[in-house]
Amino acid sequence: MILDHLKEKRIILGSGSPRRQDILRSIGLKFDVEVRPVDESYSPELKHYQISDYLAQLKAKAFKDLKTDDILITGDTIVWHHNQALNKPKYKEEAFQMLKSLSNSSHEVISSVCITTHHQTDTFHDSTEVCFKPLSDQEIWHYVNTYSPMDKAGAYGIQEWIGQIGISYIKGSFYTVMGFPIHLVYEKLIKI
Repeated sequence: MILDHLKEKRIILGSGSPRRQDILRSIGLKFDVEVRPVDESYSPELKHYQISDYLAQLKAKAFKDLKTDDILITGDTIVWHHNQALNKPKYKEEAFQMLKSLSNSSHEVISSVCITTHHQTDTFHDSTEVCFKPLSDQEIWHYVNTYSPMDKAGAYGIQEWIGQIGISYIKGSFYTVMGFPIHLVYEKLIKI
């Protein structure tokens, strides 16, 4: 296997996201999941990828006890629309408003990853343009009430119903929109 050189390493995914776990598992890696609480506040001066880079690094800094053979992977995703970040909605009405604002327009999904070893930290990001068709209020409420928009940046998952019926095109990586640019993660891991 191409990633055999990592067999003696302990890979830690510092994310509770089932999507990130599934994507990382899909390239054949064995890893432990360990999530440490962090305050995900950030300065309003941060813009665009600076936000997701900062949050991915912040999550990594919670792991102060990495051992020599540990490889830690943390990540964060934002939706960038009308020059502002759409994070995870706090309640259903906010999720509805986010999706209403994304309807009939394009936005950018930025996913950042921080790979940390005992010796170094490498932070990188990827961006994908996503365009939604005009969504009716009925379609938005159906999604908000039937699926789980509260744990997703921008209040949607591309792999779920709203993505299947509502996205007219994407320009970039599907996996970046899911929150984990696995093509870049893989390229970094084969060089460790």
